[in-house]
Amino acid sequence: MAKVKERYTVAAASELEEQGRKIVEVNGIELGVFYVNGVYKAWRNICPHGAAPVCVGRVCGTRLPSMVYEYKYGRDQEILRCPWHGWEFDLLTGVHLADETVKLRGYEVEVEDGQVYVRV
Repeated sequence: MAKVKERYTVAAASELEEQGRKIVEVNGIELGVFYVNGVYKAWRNICPHGAAPVCVGRVCGTRLPSMVYEYKYGRDQEILRCPWHGWEFDLLTGVHLADETVKLRGYEVEVEDGQVYVRV
């Protein structure tokens, strides 16, 4: 039988829209809750590479595939870069940019009446 996930209030929607992210603790688990391109996402604050607090890393863009000696930048404000070793993750999917088998652990996010909730 599947365990029922409880819903926890983590932020006001307006707070996340203004600040872009918030680090919270829910039921003993530290999460980074992000507002990215109109979407709310919650990721566990542990990098799968070295257990770093990944959600405090830089939110930025990345280099896009391009020709040799040509450097195209894109996906601005959609990439989370781990503060310890620079691993880059897609904030919308949690997938590592260089190795699709590596992913951040995500949690379901709901928005209701101006409040952001996470199910854990």
